[in-house]
Amino acid sequence: MARGAQEVLTLQLGHFAGFVGAHWWNQQDAALCRPTDAKESPGELCPDVLYRTGRTLHGQETYTPRLILMDLKGSLSSLKQDGGLYRDKQLDAAIAWQGKLTTHKEELYPKNPYLQDLLSAEGVLNSDGIWRVKSIPNGTAPPPFTTATTPKPVIPTEGSIRVWSDFLRIHLHPRSICMIQKYNHDGEAGRLEAFGQGESILKEPKYLEELEDRLHFYVEECDYLQGFQILCDLHNGFSGVGAKAAELLQDEYSGRGIITWGLLPGPYHLREPQKNIYRLLNTAFGLVHLSAHSSLVCPLSLGGSLGLQPEPPVNFPHLQYDAALPFHCGAILATALDTVTVPYRLCSSPVSMVHLADMLNFSGKKVVTAGATIPFPLVPSQSLPDTLMQLGTATPWTPLSACGDPSGTCCFAQSVVLRGLDRACHTSQLTPGTPLPSRLHACTTGEEVLAQYLQQQQPRVRSSSHLLLTPCKVVPPYPYLFSSSLSQQGLVLDGPPTGAAVESIPVLGALCSSSSLNRTLGDLAKDLAKLDLRRWASFMDAGVEQDDLEETLQELHSLAQCYQSGDSLMD
Repeated sequence: MARGAQEVLTLQLGHFAGFVGAHWWNQQDAALCRPTDAKESPGELCPDVLYRTGRTLHGQETYTPRLILMDLKGSLSSLKQDGGLYRDKQLDAAIAWQGKLTTHKEELYPKNPYLQDLLSAEGVLNSDGIWRVKSIPNGTAPPPFTTATTPKPVIPTEGSIRVWSDFLRIHLHPRSICMIQKYNHDGEAGRLEAFGQGESILKEPKYLEELEDRLHFYVEECDYLQGFQILCDLHNGFSGVGAKAAELLQDEYSGRGIITWGLLPGPYHLREPQKNIYRLLNTAFGLVHLSAHSSLVCPLSLGGSLGLQPEPPVNFPHLQYDAALPFHCGAILATALDTVTVPYRLCSSPVSMVHLADMLNFSGKKVVTAGATIPFPLVPSQSLPDTLMQLGTATPWTPLSACGDPSGTCCFAQSVVLRGLDRACHTSQLTPGTPLPSRLHACTTGEEVLAQYLQQQQPRVRSSSHLLLTPCKVVPPYPYLFSSSLSQQGLVLDGPPTGAAVESIPVLGALCSSSSLNRTLGDLAKDLAKLDLRRWASFMDAGVEQDDLEETLQELHSLAQCYQSGDSLMD
């Protein structure tokens, strides 16, 4: 590992978190490939922050995510729990046994056609038991191509995707996957539905010790651990798992950053009352407990509301997606996540997780909102100042935290990242002597343009901004969601469509401490207070008591009050 890389350990908890995480890791994997465009800067993001080097029992060097993943029985499909990269140790132990041997094999799930194609493209399991994989990067340098004739991958169809492992492109370390066998992924019985059920999982010695063992394995090999990022389902019992995991991390690794991304799938329906009530309760309990033990908590959803009243999903002018498909929603949220996490993954002058959280969470504001413009709408003939001027005074990004329309709200602090624009368009391209349309056109660097724009938008807001050349990769198995008006690099065409598939896109992403959370958290508390819990005794039976509910209501009200706009409201 390159000296000085500030490592992050990722915890991925729940099945929708699996969809977001699979897209996230696929995008990290795509970014490891050598850029085909010489204008890209390959050294801006440090992959060693998220990845670890290792070696199999046969001496094969590996490069795998520093990841602990928890999901339910039946959620892996054809993916092996040990990840399939290292040889099966249980098989080695069985071979050492000289007595009578009986083998019982569980019926295998059929492998997704996309993953079958991946096997042929990325490597094979040889007869000697060694998995031959593609070369890995040396430090932060991109990996060399292993072959000039890599087969073109099959694009997975929406109908072929049952679970997140159906399109996961990378190989995992044997210590990554932790299965919760006492609850089922499929079927109506034995589901992990309630916050209390999730909390109780990590109170059981079996699962607690398994998590602690994996944490120690990854943490002890880190030289400069900066913290943990938790991708956690917020709408089901995994909100309780996430809350207990965050509490454990806070107790055992004091001083490290803990940034939690509370994930909720797309829109819901009023015709599913129990599901909606549980989603409300899990979200409320999850936000309160996660904010108590995390440095920062950010809900992420393409839905319009956290409360009981459903709102339509958010809209992106250049994307056509199905909000009912986790495969689509997960891809969009992963792209936003890949952008807003840039500050603590930089090679040069990174902003640590702790410092990012401190900048955003002052005065008790531990919950933040996210937003993104996917893709950032740059026309090839225009410059960054031209595009930002055209966006006007409206909020330039689409809200991604189910907090409703951000118009009329104010921002207390923000971290903004713009990535994927060629350096030539960062500043004005006007002929010398031409009158400047705005102050942005007078800026001499792209960083100055972005900072000046944010200052003009909200003059009294504490802002941090980063401008990167590196785009977001959206190659298969990323779903094809893009309109025909985009180029191969995700720019908005000012001519007829070229027919070329979009492979990368520029993205504008932001984390904001926003007054919109005053209304959102307050409305969540109101919905919670209206519930007649006698009708939902099963939620309380899972380990939550009436006093817990009253405390959660009080905490929600207290959190909401932190975001009253007061004198910070913008003119």
